[in-house]
Parts: sequence; C-alpha cells; structure tokens
Amino acid sequence: MAVQPDTAPRALADLEAVVRTEALEPLWAQPDFPTEPVTAVRPYRWRWSQVRPRLLEAGALQPLGKEGADRRVLAFKNPGLPQGIATTQTLSAAVQLVHATERAPSHRHTPAAIRFVIEGRRTYTLVNGEPCWMEPGDLILTPNWSWHGHVNEGDGPMMWLDALDVPLVFALNQMFFEDFPGDQQPITQAHEESLSRYGLGSLRPTWVQPRDATAPLLSYKWTDTEPQLRALAEVEGSPFDGVALEYTNPVTGGPALPTLGCRIQLLRPGERTRAHRHTASAIYHVVRGHGATTIAGERLDWAPGDVIALPSWAWHAHENASGAEEAILFSVTDEPVLRAVGLFREQEREA
Repeated sequence: MAVQPDTAPRALADLEAVVRTEALEPLWAQPDFPTEPVTAVRPYRWRWSQVRPRLLEAGALQPLGKEGADRRVLAFKNPGLPQGIATTQTLSAAVQLVHATERAPSHRHTPAAIRFVIEGRRTYTLVNGEPCWMEPGDLILTPNWSWHGHVNEGDGPMMWLDALDVPLVFALNQMFFEDFPGDQQPITQAHEESLSRYGLGSLRPTWVQPRDATAPLLSYKWTDTEPQLRALAEVEGSPFDGVALEYTNPVTGGPALPTLGCRIQLLRPGERTRAHRHTASAIYHVVRGHGATTIAGERLDWAPGDVIALPSWAWHAHENASGAEEAILFSVTDEPVLRAVGLFREQEREA
C-alpha cells in the first residue's frame, strides 16, 4: 500500500526508530563522509627544558624494579586526545629514565617499540637475550613480542625517547603483555650480535632470506648514522624535509619495523623547507639545533630535546633558525602501516 505524502516523513521516522532497536542503522540518516581526514590530534610541542626536570624528579620519587615500577616513564599525551596515552592517533611517545646501577625488569608486549638515546652512557637494552649498548643518538629496536629490559652499568642517569604503536594495537584489539619470569632475562647472545651480522647494511649473510628477517638489526649507531647524513648533505636534499635518511631493514630494504618508520634529517644553516602534508602522522625529536616547525598554520619553535606531534594530513614545514649551525631532527611515523594497506597519500603545497 502506497504511503501518503503527508504521512511519509512520519513513517520513515518510525522505521528509523524501529531498525535502531534491531542493531541496524539507516545510512541515509548519517552525515556525509568528510572529503578529507579530520583528526582531534593537535600540533603540540613539549619543551625538554620542562620535561627533563620532571623526569629527574620522578627518578627521585619513583623506585624502579622489584620495589617499584617496571618502567619510570613520562608519556607525551596529546591534549586533543582525552583517552589513553596517545601522542598521535596511532603512535605513543615518552621519555624514560634509568639511574646508575638500576635494572628495568624484562617484559614483552605486542606493541613494537623504538628507543632513541638522548643522554647517558654505559647502559644497554636487552632484546631477546642480546645486549644493545646505548649511546646518545643511537636507535634501538624492540620488535613486537620481544623480551626486553634495561640495565644501567654507568655512573649517571640514562634517558631516551620511547615511541610505540600502542594506540594502533589497542584499536585493533591486539594487546598482549607478559612479565618475564625471574625479573630479568639472561644474556644469551654476544653484545650487539645483530650489529656484527647486519651492520654493514648493503651486505648480509647468504643464509638469511627476507622472509626470515622482520627486524634483523636491533641497533643503529649514531657513529654510523651521522657520517652518512653529512655525506648526503654534500650531494642533495629534499625541498620538503632537508637532508633526510630512513632507517631501513638491511635485509628487505623496507622500514625498520613493520609499523614504525624512523628517519633522521638535517636542516642546513638557514634552510627553510617547502610545506607539504601526508596521511601519516609523526613525532619529532630535536637532536641538535634551534628552529621552528609550522603545522597547520601554528608555528612551534624548538630547541634540543624538544618533542613535537604532527597530526596526519596537516600542512607542515621546517626552518633552521641559525644561519651558521645545522639542525638535526629524528622522527618516527606510522607511514609503513598506511603504505601496507594502500592509504598513504602525500601532497605538496604550491609555491
């Protein structure tokens, strides 16, 4: 029976009410899809001059190990994301402190992690039985579900930047966590054994095939990275990122970890990059120098140690404020995930 014109809207409203009680949703009643990504993530800068004293204060108050916490960490929580400890929609970053003679117990979890060393000496991260020494500028990988702990054998504090794919893992409902029985995993491999096997990058053992190598190299040394960065600076650079290098899997040539891409970039004295945007979000850590990153029209000045959150699909450009000294930024991004599922997109702003 045809619905009369004057009763059609009421009948449709009644239908919508009924189907919602049946766990159905009328798509015609929903807003249209946005024409481009919309995010609650805010461009944000955390000052190392503020964070470092807070971390040291936590070091004086919060014990580590058997009588305290597994980890002494301050997370960079994006103020646009009220829930959890997310820095962007897929990435979490934090700073961690281990004092001299302290040991952070071993555990493992499905989120993958990276460590970029800020300051300290004579400390190692133990990954699946392999000790990886930590020196300023070093990058240490912890692939997902790998046992890992930290041991400071030096005489001063060790601090580093952590970055993990925690929000992504939670969004996929794939969070697993396990403490190591007996506090600390034993050392079962030589110190930096993976560096001996794969540290040359362009050469690898003949018996290792790409399918066997999710993250064969666990340690990327600053003493190797810095010379490559400077050598490239003598040749060319990107108009959008300056002189930029990606940390890669030495067997596959792909990203360092399947869900976390890591980069190091150098801005030459006085260099200003062109603005672009991409669907990947990123977290920047200032290794050296002073400058500014403009994100979605907001200028964020930075100094050594500062951390910056870059939302996805946000116009951004970098500037080295010094006309005499270089600036160096380390960054971690969710780009590998987006590329793997065909969702990475990039756009440059016309001059």
